[in-house]
Amino acid sequence: MSVRKRTWTNSRGIAKEAWVVDYVDGKGIRRLKTFARKKDADSFRDGAGVEIRQGIHVADRDSVRLAKAGDIWIKGAVDAGLERSSTEAYRSHLDLHIKPFIGQERLSDLSVSTLRAFEDKLRENGRSPVMVRRILVSLGTLLADAQERGFVARNVVRDMRARRRRGERQDKRQKGKLKVGVDIPSREEIRAIVNALSGRWRPLLLTAIFTGLRASELRGLRWRDVDLDKRELHVHQRADRFNAIGKPKSEAGERTIPLPPTVVNALREWKLTCPRRRTGKLDDEGKPVTVLELVFPNGAGNIEGLSNIIRRGLIPTQVEAGVTVPALDESGEPQHDKDGKPIVVGKYTGMHALRHFYASWCINRTADGGLGLPAKMVQERLGHSTIVLTMDRYGHLFPRGDDEAELASAERLLLG
Repeated sequence: MSVRKRTWTNSRGIAKEAWVVDYVDGKGIRRLKTFARKKDADSFRDGAGVEIRQGIHVADRDSVRLAKAGDIWIKGAVDAGLERSSTEAYRSHLDLHIKPFIGQERLSDLSVSTLRAFEDKLRENGRSPVMVRRILVSLGTLLADAQERGFVARNVVRDMRARRRRGERQDKRQKGKLKVGVDIPSREEIRAIVNALSGRWRPLLLTAIFTGLRASELRGLRWRDVDLDKRELHVHQRADRFNAIGKPKSEAGERTIPLPPTVVNALREWKLTCPRRRTGKLDDEGKPVTVLELVFPNGAGNIEGLSNIIRRGLIPTQVEAGVTVPALDESGEPQHDKDGKPIVVGKYTGMHALRHFYASWCINRTADGGLGLPAKMVQERLGHSTIVLTMDRYGHLFPRGDDEAELASAERLLLG
């Protein structure tokens, strides 16, 4: 592998020069790559030499454009049976954000500086910091797939890993830990919400509060997975945002959760009036055959939409319970109705707030009205794939055991 200087005169009689790397790739094919500066040629020679020895070098001519690699990646994900919500998110990132800006770049030409410029363009064109991070994650997955197919030697997104991790740590510091009364409903707020529950939303929201099920798991819960006599439910499936039924998020998502008496009684009452799903068949009298399948279906017995649960159940219940915050206009100022009265909205905007409460209830001491469960059991109840995830999210809620009373008790036991 050599670097040599090439000089020539163009059609206008102007002298030109460039630096050429002359090498033989891993397939035994002679390649030439031209650079304007010797520094760049030397850098390529050194990097390509390592890649050839490792058997991972891909010449520019064998590389493909990012748009084509992306289409191949999406097709592979669909053919492999990846969950539809994931493939749709990938497709959205590719078609709306990646292709318009760098879709025509060859994979072999991508560099860290190229990605930095790509990030800048995304921000300049209105993408939020969270969206930029998601797009880069998708791009990294795309390039990993391209590596496996032999389209490119490097995954430049991974080369940015250290910088991203620093940014993520800073973002976590800015966001801070989950706080009771801000991200997690307090005991007083939950008590008010429970007292305000009524109608079809009562059993659903009670189950969410006292089992910590994800919204997708609530929407996919079947009566056959609820044992009211043993006072427990089993999570075996969930409904994604496209209303497709599938497996839980991870193997740990399949779990058994005990039910407190309030939830058991509410579910017994609800089962008597729960909508049934039409099977499309007729009985001997020619009447439609219906089945009791989902625990929390819509009026037709089919999968309930998440937005419906929040808009018609969670938010109005909070307003009724007085768990509210002022509604703000576009400038961040409180809104008022035509009579000059402040307009309020539900304080917690998503179902995950109830899951956070359940986690805190499991963690809190029994003396404080909690269950006092150990971390491993909290992980199992929540269906987290690892204990690390549980502790990263909720570790600060566990009793430290070093408050004044406990220190004094421990001292007395030690010293007598």
